[in-house]
Amino acid sequence: MNYPSSNPLEELKNLFTRNKVFSGLILANTGIWLLVKAVQVVFFLFNRPGREAADNWILNFLALPASLPGFMSEPWTLFTYMFLHIGFFHILFNLLWLYWFGKIFLEFLSSRKLLLTYILGGISGGICYMLAFNLFPVFRDLLPVSRALGASASVMAVVTAISFYVPNYSIQLLFIGRVRIIYLVIVLFIFDFFAIPSGNSGGHIAHIGGALFGFLYAVLLLKGKLNFRFGGFSVPDAFKKFFSSGKTGRSSAPYSGRPKSDEDYNAEKAADQRRTDEILEKISRGGYDSLTREEKDFLFRSSNRNR
Repeated sequence: MNYPSSNPLEELKNLFTRNKVFSGLILANTGIWLLVKAVQVVFFLFNRPGREAADNWILNFLALPASLPGFMSEPWTLFTYMFLHIGFFHILFNLLWLYWFGKIFLEFLSSRKLLLTYILGGISGGICYMLAFNLFPVFRDLLPVSRALGASASVMAVVTAISFYVPNYSIQLLFIGRVRIIYLVIVLFIFDFFAIPSGNSGGHIAHIGGALFGFLYAVLLLKGKLNFRFGGFSVPDAFKKFFSSGKTGRSSAPYSGRPKSDEDYNAEKAADQRRTDEILEKISRGGYDSLTREEKDFLFRSSNRNR
């Protein structure tokens, strides 16, 4: 957890220098958008049919096709689509949401978990998008030509995951006041569901897919189901024994004193969670600066235990 700086520019600099994954996600989206703009310029200079032709060329190579045969011939698009933007405001709003909620995410969870949530949330959104377009008759005419692009599903996964992981966390909204982020994400989910009949059906369905992954990921984290890392990422406990070559035991730390029983371990874990909830409630009432040094240290240690 990074303590806030009184200088916003210094805080922004620290955020990008200390969290390479976070800055990498933002720079990757920005870099690919600039590359798209450069391709449009090249098409113009060589007197190609124009910007529409450039966009179609890019979409046909990087955007995710709705049709299953199209996806089978371009499987890499399930990954590339979540970094691809054409319009300026599309990337602007996605990166603003990623920046705002990415900062909150990194106060409590690690950069690796942020990357995992972004990538798997985008994959979840893409799969939901393809399934919906292939299952529901209303999309039959659009199926051969529809393609998905943008980081929205990935960002929605990040927003949802941290909102359910720390549901008492609140932010200040203009004209509204302090609002718990979990209420905000619920409103966004409801909006996406009822907006499916609009002109951007595929986008709203992808958002829902990303949100569902974020919710599931947060629930599993809170239940301690993702407390083992393999290859740098947390994976379910079920894989731990498979990769441990028969080794047993909860921890590889040196033995010291009486081993904890499951009851003691669960009691300590519950006490820590209650303490965390109390601190988050205090943040929701008075902001982060209202915490004592001891409370900030407790959150910092709690954040490190989740890394």
